Amino acid sequence: MADLFGMPDEPVPPARAAAVPGEAKSPAHAPLAELLRPRTPDEVIGQQHLLGPGKPLRLAFESGIPHSMILWGPPGVGKTTLARLMATAFDAEFTALSAVFAGVKDIREAMQRAEGVAASTGRRTILFVDEVHRFNKAQQDAFLPYVESGTVTFIGATTENPSFEVNSALLSRAAVYILQSLNEDELQALFERARTGALKGLAFDDDARARLIGFADGDARKLLNLLEQLDTAARTAKVDPVTAAFVDSTLSRNLRRFDKGGDAFYDQISALHKSVRGSNPDAALYWFVRMLDGGADPLYLGRRIVRMAVEDIGLADPRGLELSLQACQTYERLGSPEGELALAQAVIFLACAAKSNAVYMAYNAARRFVSEDGSRPVPMHLRNAPTKMMKNMGFGAEYRYAHSEQDGYAAGERYLPDGMPEPQWYQPTDRGMEAKIAEKLAALRERDRKARGD
Repeated sequence: MADLFGMPDEPVPPARAAAVPGEAKSPAHAPLAELLRPRTPDEVIGQQHLLGPGKPLRLAFESGIPHSMILWGPPGVGKTTLARLMATAFDAEFTALSAVFAGVKDIREAMQRAEGVAASTGRRTILFVDEVHRFNKAQQDAFLPYVESGTVTFIGATTENPSFEVNSALLSRAAVYILQSLNEDELQALFERARTGALKGLAFDDDARARLIGFADGDARKLLNLLEQLDTAARTAKVDPVTAAFVDSTLSRNLRRFDKGGDAFYDQISALHKSVRGSNPDAALYWFVRMLDGGADPLYLGRRIVRMAVEDIGLADPRGLELSLQACQTYERLGSPEGELALAQAVIFLACAAKSNAVYMAYNAARRFVSEDGSRPVPMHLRNAPTKMMKNMGFGAEYRYAHSEQDGYAAGERYLPDGMPEPQWYQPTDRGMEAKIAEKLAALRERDRKARGD
């Protein structure tokens, strides 16, 4: 029988020894992530902004008094580990729920168990809810009476912004701590902990180590899972040391950590937009490629690029909108990867173009005004008069046909509803083509002023 890598079965290698930390509690066949799970706060790699001396979670551990909290951060940064450490540190019962699978019934049963533990032993319960943002409002509300009564200390874990995804009532009863992706040095430390412990005897060259840490992309759990795959593959293929080429051939390339519906997605599109607005083509190209690398739909990026052309370049360089639309059409015709180059061209052009948000500001100001204003009637001279009766009623009377006027402009004519002052929403900048538009409008307004005798 062949294994998953298509090779004949070899004698099963000796079971990995449990590695410090955790060797006393983890069975040898446990996943590597479990073997290396920290048993004390001092063993945690990363999150020193929360666990360093005098930092919030360090003080929470030292106080001996648990409090409800939301742990917000990307996958694989230690949210579950911290919750388990708190249960140990506070000698509390640990109950875990996953919002992916649990419902109100599961919540109720967990609360009943917590009440039973408190009644029989006097111990408090730490309730850990993973992916808490996946619970709906009713499910989140079910926790409130138990949190308020002290039956449970609530610890929610989420990869989404809790201010959007967690009920305000629950959020007001919990401290929010933001966890960060592990940096390269922290991943290196985790790599060494695994290599010298549970994976003792497995060697890596420098390029393989760098490639593996790059694939992990700040995610500790991903790094350990990849190491586990490589350990099995290397022992089966009798590879020593592991090289970058072996890493590439063994691991199917995992895309960068990227949730198409989550905060990472919107943070990156925000970074792309702001880089274009800030006239930094290299930064704009970086975020554009990062999103492609993370699996973003190129046509979604194309729609956002069109938005940037209107919102941040506007009439300072109308070619931006034209080129952005053409880039989307090019992608639709050619697909990947050729069409992506057209989108990249549009990104660079917009980053380098003259900037103006005058159209964007004018449009928003007009929308606000109309939403708050009454329905003003169209002035009689601007109304259409397709019938004799309408003409007799005065529709279109005294309308001045601009093409018949000097320079094709009816100086002094009014086009807004009667009694409405000129709002001057559109304020062209002095950049790019808009500078010429500003000059023209100023000249026309002066002619209006003279014609009206203002």
